[in-house]
Amino acid sequence: MIDIQDLNVTFSTGADLVHAVKNVSCRITAGESFGLVGESGSGKSTVLRALCGLATDWSGRVSIDGEALEPTARRSDSFYKTVQMVFQDPYGSLHPRHTVNRILSEPIAIQGLDKPGPRVEEALEQVGLGHGFRFRFPHQLSGGQRQRVAIARALILKPKILLLDEPTSALDVSVQAEVLNLLMRLREELSLTFVLVSHDLAVVSHICDRIAVMRNGEVVEEVTADELARGEPGQRYTRQLLVASRGYDREAIDQFEDFG
Repeated sequence: MIDIQDLNVTFSTGADLVHAVKNVSCRITAGESFGLVGESGSGKSTVLRALCGLATDWSGRVSIDGEALEPTARRSDSFYKTVQMVFQDPYGSLHPRHTVNRILSEPIAIQGLDKPGPRVEEALEQVGLGHGFRFRFPHQLSGGQRQRVAIARALILKPKILLLDEPTSALDVSVQAEVLNLLMRLREELSLTFVLVSHDLAVVSHICDRIAVMRNGEVVEEVTADELARGEPGQRYTRQLLVASRGYDREAIDQFEDFG
């Protein structure tokens, strides 16, 4: 479903050139949930931005559902029917002056699809929000409800692939669990392919089949969820991330290495 070979992404900041992603390669099969994990600045979100067209200064070979992507080319309409993205911040990703109905109807109008009303109702039901939420504004919703609306917006065009950029990190712990369980149910019911970005190994291992660990723009290791659950990653960096994900431990932190 997704084939990434030797992906490199750079950003120019005046005289400085930042090499954000370095020779990343991975293949993700249809129906799989694939995780990208790493500390802040490791390049994991940049990989998603290159896939969905928000970062265009990249090189390498990328294809999605058999369609080769170009770095500077505008994505086709069919691409957005195949791939949708859920962003990290539910407070910033929804227009504050638009109702939920307008937010969900906009992709339908852009794609020229019919029957917007039934499509909106169906998407709200899929994410566990009823008709009563349809004409509310984002400020009338909790953080978890806003993220459910963002997921509904991603589902409205019935895509095959969801790119999930830290979809629960801005939510309370109890709400995080609800949203993760929702995503797992939707993946099974709709046969979706996930690419999930997170800094939290616990979240990634809960929802993903395979995980690529990134550091300084590179993939340092690829592990399965089972290997992670058994505490058997091969790289010291991954083992250190695993220890950090379990909570504060003064003795463990004193033994941490600085990987630069």
